[in-house]
Amino acid sequence: MLNKEKIAQLVEDHLAESPLFLVELKVASGNQISVFLDGDEGVPISSCVEVSRLIESTYDRDIEDYELEVSSVGISRPLSMPRQFKKNTGREIAFVNEEGKKIKGTLVAADENGFTIEKELPKKKRKDKEPQEDPIQTFSYDSVKEVKVQVSFKSKDKK
Repeated sequence: MLNKEKIAQLVEDHLAESPLFLVELKVASGNQISVFLDGDEGVPISSCVEVSRLIESTYDRDIEDYELEVSSVGISRPLSMPRQFKKNTGREIAFVNEEGKKIKGTLVAADENGFTIEKELPKKKRKDKEPQEDPIQTFSYDSVKEVKVQVSFKSKDKK
């Protein structure tokens, strides 16, 4: 079976001076290699081709047969590393917190330890005497489950 760590190091070394980064690398049974890339400004197809060719030129299929897929992470995959959170600042995200509550908000900041969102709070009624919760909330990465960017096809421009 192919060595996952060696392939990951090969890809990371190749991407070191670029705006791209390795998010995940899987080597499944039957030597099925899946490489998921992301980038600060997206991932061009040409970069996926480049990484694919790098792996193919390093590992001889005649010696060890394998199947290879190199792609961008795509919008449907959860965010998994701080760099992805930073890249998506300003976008709507949704996740489940430690208590199992689903939370949505705008990602306003991220660092190596966690991220901050701004929640849209319901309008307060005149009779409502209870103070509203703070719309700005910070979470550590290990206190949440599966953070996903929310895709919206609504135009924010109101003409």
